[in-house]
Amino acid sequence: MKYSPWKFEETFVMDFLVEARYGFRRHLLFLIFFFFLIYSTRFWHWYSGIYQYYVLFFVYTILITMVYINIYVLVPRFFFKTKYITYFVLLVLMGVAGLNFIGYGFRHLFHDFRTQYIPKDNERGGIYEGVLMCIPIILTTTTIKLLQKWISDNKRINELSSLTLNMELNELRNQINPHFLFNMLNNVKALIRTDPAKASVVIVKLSEFLRYQLYENSEEKTLLTSEIDFLSNFLNLEKIRRDHFSFDIQTDIDKRIVNSTFIPPNLFTTFVENAVKHSVDISGGESYVNIKINIENKQLYFMCVNSRSHGYIVQDKKNSGLGLANITRRLELLYGDTFDLQIESGDKEYIVNLKIPV
Repeated sequence: MKYSPWKFEETFVMDFLVEARYGFRRHLLFLIFFFFLIYSTRFWHWYSGIYQYYVLFFVYTILITMVYINIYVLVPRFFFKTKYITYFVLLVLMGVAGLNFIGYGFRHLFHDFRTQYIPKDNERGGIYEGVLMCIPIILTTTTIKLLQKWISDNKRINELSSLTLNMELNELRNQINPHFLFNMLNNVKALIRTDPAKASVVIVKLSEFLRYQLYENSEEKTLLTSEIDFLSNFLNLEKIRRDHFSFDIQTDIDKRIVNSTFIPPNLFTTFVENAVKHSVDISGGESYVNIKINIENKQLYFMCVNSRSHGYIVQDKKNSGLGLANITRRLELLYGDTFDLQIESGDKEYIVNLKIPV
Protein backbone atom coordinates (compact mmCIF):
# COMPACT_ATOMS: atom_id res chain seq x y z
CA MET A 1 0.00 0.00 0.00
CA LYS A 2 1.38 3.39 -0.95
CA TYR A 3 1.93 5.78 1.96
CA SER A 4 0.07 9.07 1.71
CA PRO A 5 1.45 11.97 3.82
CA TRP A 6 -1.66 14.01 3.04
CA LYS A 7 -3.91 11.27 4.43
CA PHE A 8 -1.81 11.08 7.59
CA GLU A 9 -2.00 14.84 8.10
CA GLU A 10 -5.76 14.83 7.56
CA THR A 11 -6.24 12.04 10.10
CA PHE A 12 -4.00 13.77 12.62
CA VAL A 13 -5.91 17.06 12.30
CA MET A 14 -9.24 15.27 12.80
CA ASP A 15 -7.89 13.35 15.79
CA PHE A 16 -6.42 16.53 17.28
CA LEU A 17 -9.80 18.26 17.04
CA VAL A 18 -11.89 15.50 18.62
CA GLU A 19 -9.78 12.95 20.53
CA ALA A 20 -9.76 13.27 24.32
CA ARG A 21 -6.03 12.52 24.54
CA TYR A 22 -5.31 15.82 22.79
CA GLY A 23 -7.70 17.76 25.03
CA PHE A 24 -5.09 19.62 27.10
CA ARG A 25 -2.96 20.61 24.09
CA ARG A 26 -6.05 21.58 22.12
CA HIS A 27 -7.30 23.91 24.86
CA LEU A 28 -3.83 25.35 25.48
CA LEU A 29 -3.38 26.14 21.80
CA PHE A 30 -6.81 27.76 21.66
CA LEU A 31 -6.15 29.88 24.78
CA ILE A 32 -2.82 31.10 23.40
CA PHE A 33 -4.35 31.90 20.01
CA PHE A 34 -7.27 33.72 21.62
CA PHE A 35 -4.90 35.72 23.82
CA PHE A 36 -2.86 36.94 20.86
CA LEU A 37 -6.07 37.78 19.04
CA ILE A 38 -7.13 40.08 21.91
CA TYR A 39 -3.55 41.32 22.23
CA SER A 40 -3.68 42.64 18.66
CA THR A 41 -6.55 45.03 19.47
CA ARG A 42 -6.02 48.64 20.58
CA PHE A 43 -8.26 49.21 23.62
CA TRP A 44 -5.73 48.14 26.25
CA HIS A 45 -3.19 50.71 24.99
CA TRP A 46 -5.41 53.46 26.41
CA TYR A 47 -4.10 52.76 29.90
CA SER A 48 -0.79 53.44 31.62
CA GLY A 49 1.91 51.10 32.89
CA ILE A 50 0.95 47.79 34.39
CA TYR A 51 -2.76 48.67 34.28
CA GLN A 52 -2.95 48.18 30.54
CA TYR A 53 -2.14 44.51 31.15
CA TYR A 54 -4.77 44.36 33.90
CA VAL A 55 -7.27 45.66 31.37
CA LEU A 56 -6.05 43.17 28.77
CA PHE A 57 -6.46 40.20 31.11
CA PHE A 58 -9.78 41.54 32.42
CA VAL A 59 -11.30 41.59 28.93
CA TYR A 60 -9.58 38.32 27.99
CA THR A 61 -11.00 36.53 31.05
CA ILE A 62 -14.56 37.70 30.38
CA LEU A 63 -14.49 36.81 26.69
CA ILE A 64 -12.87 33.41 27.22
CA THR A 65 -15.45 32.67 29.93
CA MET A 66 -18.20 33.46 27.45
CA VAL A 67 -16.61 31.14 24.88
CA TYR A 68 -16.42 28.23 27.32
CA ILE A 69 -19.96 28.82 28.58
CA ASN A 70 -21.04 28.53 24.96
CA ILE A 71 -19.01 25.33 24.44
CA TYR A 72 -19.95 23.45 27.60
CA VAL A 73 -23.36 24.86 28.58
CA LEU A 74 -25.27 26.46 25.71
CA VAL A 75 -24.28 24.11 22.89
CA PRO A 76 -24.81 20.77 24.74
CA ARG A 77 -27.98 21.79 26.59
CA PHE A 78 -29.75 23.73 23.87
CA PHE A 79 -28.15 23.48 20.42
CA PHE A 80 -27.62 19.71 20.53
CA LYS A 81 -31.22 19.28 21.73
CA THR A 82 -32.51 21.27 18.74
CA LYS A 83 -33.58 24.23 20.89
CA TYR A 84 -32.06 26.61 18.36
CA ILE A 85 -34.13 29.70 19.15
CA THR A 86 -33.42 29.37 22.88
CA TYR A 87 -29.74 28.85 22.10
CA PHE A 88 -29.40 31.98 19.98
CA VAL A 89 -31.43 34.10 22.43
CA LEU A 90 -29.21 33.00 25.33
CA LEU A 91 -26.08 33.53 23.23
CA VAL A 92 -27.14 37.10 22.43
CA LEU A 93 -28.07 37.78 26.06
CA MET A 94 -24.71 36.44 27.20
CA GLY A 95 -22.95 38.68 24.66
CA VAL A 96 -24.87 41.76 25.81
CA ALA A 97 -24.19 40.95 29.47
CA GLY A 98 -20.49 40.40 28.79
CA LEU A 99 -20.21 43.63 26.80
CA ASN A 100 -21.92 45.63 29.55
CA PHE A 101 -19.69 44.08 32.19
CA ILE A 102 -16.61 45.07 30.18
CA GLY A 103 -17.99 48.60 29.82
CA TYR A 104 -18.63 48.74 33.56
CA GLY A 105 -15.03 47.77 34.23
CA PHE A 106 -13.75 50.47 31.89
CA ARG A 107 -15.91 53.12 33.54
CA HIS A 108 -15.44 52.23 37.22
CA LEU A 109 -12.41 49.99 37.69
CA PHE A 110 -9.85 51.36 35.25
CA HIS A 111 -11.08 54.88 34.48
CA ASP A 112 -8.44 56.60 36.65
CA PHE A 113 -5.59 54.87 34.84
CA ARG A 114 -6.23 56.13 31.33
CA THR A 115 -3.33 57.94 29.72
CA GLN A 116 -5.52 60.24 27.68
CA TYR A 117 -9.10 61.21 27.08
CA ILE A 118 -10.78 58.77 24.73
CA PRO A 119 -14.01 59.86 22.98
CA LYS A 120 -16.92 57.54 23.59
CA ASP A 121 -17.14 56.67 19.92
CA ASN A 122 -13.52 55.56 19.89
CA GLU A 123 -14.01 53.69 23.18
CA ARG A 124 -17.01 51.83 21.90
CA GLY A 125 -15.24 51.18 18.63
CA GLY A 126 -12.32 49.61 20.46
CA ILE A 127 -14.62 47.44 22.55
CA TYR A 128 -16.72 46.40 19.57
CA GLU A 129 -13.54 45.63 17.68
CA GLY A 130 -12.56 43.11 20.36
CA VAL A 131 -16.07 41.64 20.61
CA LEU A 132 -16.50 41.35 16.83
CA MET A 133 -13.23 39.48 16.64
CA CYS A 134 -14.67 36.99 19.15
CA ILE A 135 -17.79 36.24 17.10
CA PRO A 136 -15.91 34.08 14.54
CA ILE A 137 -14.13 32.37 17.45
CA ILE A 138 -17.44 31.50 19.13
CA LEU A 139 -18.90 30.25 15.85
CA THR A 140 -15.74 28.24 15.17
CA THR A 141 -15.81 26.60 18.60
CA THR A 142 -19.49 25.78 18.10
CA THR A 143 -18.65 24.18 14.75
CA ILE A 144 -15.83 22.17 16.32
CA LYS A 145 -18.20 21.01 19.06
CA LEU A 146 -20.68 19.89 16.40
CA LEU A 147 -17.87 18.13 14.53
CA GLN A 148 -16.80 16.35 17.72
CA LYS A 149 -20.36 15.15 18.33
CA TRP A 150 -20.78 14.04 14.71
CA ILE A 151 -17.55 12.03 14.73
CA SER A 152 -18.31 10.58 18.16
CA ASP A 153 -21.82 9.55 17.09
CA ASN A 154 -20.48 7.96 13.90
CA LYS A 155 -17.90 6.01 15.88
CA ARG A 156 -20.61 4.82 18.26
CA ILE A 157 -22.84 3.78 15.35
CA ASN A 158 -20.02 1.90 13.62
CA GLU A 159 -18.92 0.22 16.83
CA LEU A 160 -22.51 -0.67 17.69
CA SER A 161 -23.08 -2.18 14.24
CA SER A 162 -19.90 -4.24 14.48
CA LEU A 163 -20.62 -5.37 18.05
CA THR A 164 -24.26 -6.19 17.29
CA LEU A 165 -23.23 -8.26 14.28
CA ASN A 166 -20.68 -10.20 16.34
CA MET A 167 -23.22 -10.79 19.10
CA GLU A 168 -25.82 -11.99 16.63
CA LEU A 169 -23.34 -14.37 15.01
CA ASN A 170 -22.28 -15.68 18.43
CA GLU A 171 -25.89 -16.14 19.48
CA LEU A 172 -26.72 -17.98 16.28
CA ARG A 173 -23.67 -20.19 16.77
CA ASN A 174 -24.31 -20.86 20.47
CA GLN A 175 -28.11 -21.02 20.55
CA ILE A 176 -29.02 -22.59 17.23
CA ASN A 177 -26.16 -25.00 16.77
CA PRO A 178 -26.47 -28.54 15.42
CA HIS A 179 -26.28 -30.00 18.92
CA PHE A 180 -29.23 -27.92 20.10
CA LEU A 181 -31.33 -28.80 17.07
CA PHE A 182 -30.30 -32.47 17.34
CA ASN A 183 -31.56 -32.64 20.93
CA MET A 184 -34.80 -30.86 20.08
CA LEU A 185 -35.49 -33.11 17.09
CA ASN A 186 -34.83 -36.19 19.25
CA ASN A 187 -37.29 -34.85 21.81
CA VAL A 188 -39.86 -34.29 19.06
CA LYS A 189 -39.25 -37.80 17.71
CA ALA A 190 -39.91 -39.29 21.16
CA LEU A 191 -43.01 -37.12 21.66
CA ILE A 192 -44.49 -38.15 18.30
CA ARG A 193 -44.76 -41.70 19.66
CA THR A 194 -45.94 -40.84 23.15
CA ASP A 195 -47.77 -37.52 22.80
CA PRO A 196 -48.39 -36.39 19.18
CA ALA A 197 -50.31 -33.28 20.27
CA LYS A 198 -47.42 -32.07 22.42
CA ALA A 199 -44.98 -32.84 19.62
CA SER A 200 -46.99 -30.62 17.31
CA VAL A 201 -46.82 -27.76 19.84
CA VAL A 202 -43.03 -28.18 20.14
CA ILE A 203 -42.60 -28.06 16.36
CA VAL A 204 -44.61 -24.82 16.19
CA LYS A 205 -42.58 -23.23 18.98
CA LEU A 206 -39.31 -24.37 17.43
CA SER A 207 -40.43 -22.88 14.11
CA GLU A 208 -41.27 -19.54 15.77
CA PHE A 209 -37.96 -19.63 17.61
CA LEU A 210 -36.02 -20.10 14.38
CA ARG A 211 -38.07 -17.52 12.49
CA TYR A 212 -37.33 -14.84 15.08
CA GLN A 213 -33.59 -15.57 15.04
CA LEU A 214 -33.32 -15.67 11.26
CA TYR A 215 -35.53 -12.73 10.33
CA GLU A 216 -36.44 -10.32 13.11
CA ASN A 217 -32.98 -10.58 14.66
CA SER A 218 -31.53 -8.82 11.61
CA GLU A 219 -33.71 -5.72 12.10
CA GLU A 220 -32.57 -2.63 13.99
CA LYS A 221 -35.74 -2.66 16.15
CA THR A 222 -38.34 -5.25 17.00
CA LEU A 223 -41.64 -5.14 18.83
CA LEU A 224 -41.53 -5.78 22.57
CA THR A 225 -44.26 -8.37 22.14
CA SER A 226 -42.07 -10.28 19.65
CA GLU A 227 -39.17 -10.26 22.10
CA ILE A 228 -41.43 -11.57 24.87
CA ASP A 229 -42.78 -14.33 22.60
CA PHE A 230 -39.23 -15.28 21.68
CA LEU A 231 -38.23 -15.57 25.35
CA SER A 232 -41.34 -17.62 26.04
CA ASN A 233 -40.56 -20.01 23.17
CA PHE A 234 -36.95 -20.32 24.27
CA LEU A 235 -37.95 -21.17 27.86
CA ASN A 236 -40.67 -23.56 26.69
CA LEU A 237 -38.14 -25.45 24.61
CA GLU A 238 -35.81 -25.57 27.61
CA LYS A 239 -38.64 -26.87 29.77
CA ILE A 240 -39.15 -29.78 27.37
CA ARG A 241 -35.47 -30.67 27.62
CA ARG A 242 -35.32 -30.54 31.43
CA ASP A 243 -37.40 -32.13 34.14
CA HIS A 244 -38.41 -30.11 37.21
CA PHE A 245 -37.86 -26.82 35.41
CA SER A 246 -40.43 -24.02 35.49
CA PHE A 247 -40.57 -20.43 34.32
CA ASP A 248 -42.86 -17.44 34.56
CA ILE A 249 -43.01 -14.26 32.44
CA GLN A 250 -45.02 -11.39 33.92
CA THR A 251 -45.85 -8.30 31.86
CA ASP A 252 -47.94 -5.74 33.72
CA ILE A 253 -48.25 -3.61 30.59
CA ASP A 254 -51.26 -2.56 28.56
CA LYS A 255 -51.56 -4.69 25.43
CA ARG A 256 -51.58 -1.64 23.15
CA ILE A 257 -48.29 -0.43 24.65
CA VAL A 258 -46.66 -3.86 24.28
CA ASN A 259 -47.71 -3.98 20.64
CA SER A 260 -46.41 -0.48 19.89
CA THR A 261 -43.12 -0.44 21.85
CA PHE A 262 -39.93 -1.15 19.91
CA ILE A 263 -36.62 -2.30 21.36
CA PRO A 264 -33.36 -3.64 19.88
CA PRO A 265 -33.72 -7.38 19.15
CA ASN A 266 -32.22 -9.94 21.52
CA LEU A 267 -31.67 -7.31 24.21
CA PHE A 268 -32.67 -9.71 27.00
CA THR A 269 -31.52 -12.99 25.46
CA THR A 270 -28.07 -13.06 27.09
CA PHE A 271 -29.56 -12.56 30.55
CA VAL A 272 -32.12 -15.33 30.01
CA GLU A 273 -29.47 -17.66 28.58
CA ASN A 274 -27.31 -17.16 31.66
CA ALA A 275 -30.34 -17.65 33.90
CA VAL A 276 -31.08 -20.98 32.23
CA LYS A 277 -27.45 -22.12 32.52
CA HIS A 278 -27.13 -21.18 36.17
CA SER A 279 -30.52 -22.58 37.20
CA VAL A 280 -29.53 -26.21 36.57
CA ASP A 281 -29.91 -28.29 39.74
CA ILE A 282 -27.56 -31.30 39.70
CA SER A 283 -29.51 -32.98 42.49
CA GLY A 284 -32.63 -33.13 40.31
CA GLY A 285 -34.55 -30.63 42.44
CA GLU A 286 -36.84 -27.88 41.26
CA SER A 287 -35.28 -25.03 39.29
CA TYR A 288 -36.87 -21.91 37.88
CA VAL A 289 -36.45 -18.73 35.85
CA ASN A 290 -38.84 -15.84 36.54
CA ILE A 291 -39.02 -12.77 34.30
CA LYS A 292 -40.88 -9.54 34.92
CA ILE A 293 -41.21 -6.72 32.38
CA ASN A 294 -42.90 -3.41 33.07
CA ILE A 295 -43.05 0.13 31.64
CA GLU A 296 -43.40 3.22 33.84
CA ASN A 297 -42.73 6.88 33.00
CA LYS A 298 -41.18 6.01 29.62
CA GLN A 299 -38.78 3.58 31.30
CA LEU A 300 -38.76 -0.16 30.64
CA TYR A 301 -37.92 -2.35 33.64
CA PHE A 302 -36.66 -5.88 33.04
CA MET A 303 -36.02 -8.29 35.91
CA CYS A 304 -34.78 -11.86 35.57
CA VAL A 305 -34.47 -14.14 38.60
CA ASN A 306 -33.17 -17.69 38.48
CA SER A 307 -32.57 -20.37 41.09
CA ARG A 308 -29.03 -21.48 41.87
CA SER A 309 -27.57 -24.81 42.86
CA HIS A 310 -24.52 -24.80 45.15
CA GLY A 311 -22.82 -27.71 43.44
CA TYR A 312 -23.42 -26.78 39.81
CA ILE A 313 -20.56 -25.17 37.85
CA VAL A 314 -21.22 -23.72 34.41
CA GLN A 315 -18.92 -25.46 31.94
CA ASP A 316 -18.70 -22.56 29.48
CA LYS A 317 -17.83 -19.93 32.09
CA LYS A 318 -15.54 -18.01 29.71
CA ASN A 319 -18.19 -17.44 27.04
CA SER A 320 -20.81 -16.74 29.68
CA GLY A 321 -18.77 -13.86 31.06
CA LEU A 322 -18.04 -12.63 27.54
CA GLY A 323 -21.76 -12.50 26.79
CA LEU A 324 -22.42 -10.25 29.78
CA ALA A 325 -19.52 -8.00 28.82
CA ASN A 326 -20.84 -7.72 25.25
CA ILE A 327 -24.40 -6.92 26.28
CA THR A 328 -23.15 -4.31 28.77
CA ARG A 329 -21.10 -2.65 26.05
CA ARG A 330 -24.05 -2.83 23.68
CA LEU A 331 -26.25 -1.09 26.26
CA GLU A 332 -23.61 1.64 26.63
CA LEU A 333 -23.57 2.22 22.89
CA LEU A 334 -27.35 2.16 22.59
CA TYR A 335 -28.31 4.25 25.61
CA GLY A 336 -25.15 6.00 26.83
CA ASP A 337 -25.61 6.82 30.51
CA THR A 338 -29.43 6.58 30.43
CA PHE A 339 -29.61 2.86 31.28
CA ASP A 340 -29.12 1.16 34.64
CA LEU A 341 -27.97 -2.45 35.04
CA GLN A 342 -27.77 -4.10 38.46
CA ILE A 343 -26.76 -7.74 38.99
CA GLU A 344 -27.07 -9.49 42.35
CA SER A 345 -25.48 -12.90 42.86
CA GLY A 346 -26.79 -14.66 45.96
CA ASP A 347 -26.45 -18.17 47.31
CA LYS A 348 -29.91 -19.26 46.17
CA GLU A 349 -30.82 -16.75 43.47
CA TYR A 350 -29.22 -14.74 40.68
CA ILE A 351 -31.05 -11.48 39.95
CA VAL A 352 -30.69 -9.10 36.98
CA ASN A 353 -32.40 -5.68 37.02
CA LEU A 354 -32.24 -3.57 33.88
CA LYS A 355 -33.81 -0.16 33.21
CA ILE A 356 -33.78 1.42 29.75
CA PRO A 357 -35.61 4.39 28.18
CA VAL A 358 -38.35 3.66 25.63
